[in-house]
Amino acid sequence: MTDRDDLLDVAVAAARAAGEELVQRYEHAARGVETKSTPTDLVSEADLAGERAIREVLAARRPDDAIVGEEGDDVAGSSGLRWFVDPLDGTVNYLFGIPQWCVSIACEGEVGVILDPLRGELFTARAGEEALLDGEPLRPSERTDVATAMVATGFGYDSRVRASQAEVVARLLPQVRDIRRLGSAALDLAWTAAGRYDVYYEYGLNRWDWAAGEMLCSTVGLVTRHLPPLPATGAGLLVAPAALVDRLQAIVSE
Repeated sequence: MTDRDDLLDVAVAAARAAGEELVQRYEHAARGVETKSTPTDLVSEADLAGERAIREVLAARRPDDAIVGEEGDDVAGSSGLRWFVDPLDGTVNYLFGIPQWCVSIACEGEVGVILDPLRGELFTARAGEEALLDGEPLRPSERTDVATAMVATGFGYDSRVRASQAEVVARLLPQVRDIRRLGSAALDLAWTAAGRYDVYYEYGLNRWDWAAGEMLCSTVGLVTRHLPPLPATGAGLLVAPAALVDRLQAIVSE
């Protein structure tokens, strides 16, 4: 087994370990909930348990790698490799019993894994190879008409951020087929790589939100662009087929 093979194997093992913790807690997920940046930005014991499970796998199998995670302290490494981990992307969905959440793990520039534990779907990408869903190649959208594009997006937790994001939606909605906001950025990106959406964009994401998903989308041939911040938001990410990306960037970046 090559080192790159091992990285993907480690990422899958870590994602499945976190997924097991999350599924076990799902029925009673609303217990032990705390807030983070705002009253609507939630973290639960499930998030923390998922991240512990991921870090245990990485510590055992990749002890010299760096780790950047949503819930735990960053770990400095000496190998030159860095992991971005989100043990539960879609926490609010998880806590409300809405089945759209996932585990997202990426080793920068090497592998990306998104696991949807409830559906049993495993999305994987490895640099220089095809991106896969449960071992089968992913096929993204090849749409060429903005007016018929199905677009996924997300909103932040801060009311000022949402106000800026609402202005973008107001411009975009009349010009596309429709917009979906389901609540997990990582899973939205995986579904875009799989062609379930034509386009994904969002402002104010953190690196662990998009690291694995961007790799999936890039690997299948979609164009990914990082967008400058809007008033009150962090930087954005846009993913689209090549024929749509320039027009969509002009709309969402105005």
